[in-house]
Parts: sequence; structure tokens; C-alpha cells
Amino acid sequence: MVVQVAIAAAALVGCAAPEPASVSVAQLVQRPAEHALVAGLRDYENGAFEPAEHAFRDALSLGLRDPRDSAVAYKYLAFIACAFNRLAECESDFRAAFAADPNFRLTEAEIGHPIWGPVYRRVAASQRPALKPD
Repeated sequence: MVVQVAIAAAALVGCAAPEPASVSVAQLVQRPAEHALVAGLRDYENGAFEPAEHAFRDALSLGLRDPRDSAVAYKYLAFIACAFNRLAECESDFRAAFAADPNFRLTEAEIGHPIWGPVYRRVAASQRPALKPD
């Protein structure tokens, strides 16, 4: 399903204004790091959290080319860590997601999750520059 969503998203992007030379999804999954990320997403969606965790770690160690992909890998690592009550690790993974991509954000539905939502909100709040009083 994740691969189908990626293909559909790529097709929709193609309907918009032409972009510079891009890489197809088929080409992307031939790269070891990106292949591992897709495998991790598939495993996660299937509830196979241990293999998913290994795949996300492999993807990161193999060097994902796009920082947004690194943020996604860290996001799912955070979800898994939180779900298994490894809250310090969960927080660390969310911090790594923000470090990889400063524009990293969860969806409203993800933020509302009772386990990782509070951890994410705490980390996200610490990422905002402190407001200086007048």
C-alpha cells in the first residue's frame, strides 16, 4: 500500500508544473537505503515492528539521499520506540527527525496519538525558537 501511495503521489506531481529531471520510484527502490526505507514502511504497515525497526535503521546507516526520507525513518523509529515504552529513545528519534529535516511535522491524526503525541509535542515545542519578551 505504501508503494502504491508513493506511485500515486509521483503521478500527481507529474500533473503539476514540470519539474527538473527526477528519479522514478522504480529507480529509487534500487538504491539500497531507499529500498530499506520502503521495506520498513511495508513491514510497519503490516504490523511487523521488529523487522521494520531493523529496516529503518539500515536505511539510515546506508545513507538516505533526501533528508525528508531520513526524517520519515526517524519518525517511524520514534513510533515504534514509544509503542514499546522506550520513551527516551522515542524522544531521541523525534529530535533526530527534526535534525534531519527542520520542516518535519506529524499529521494532526499522528499528533493526537495518546502514546507518541505528547512526546512529539514536547520535542516540537523545544524546536521552536524561544520568543524574547519586549
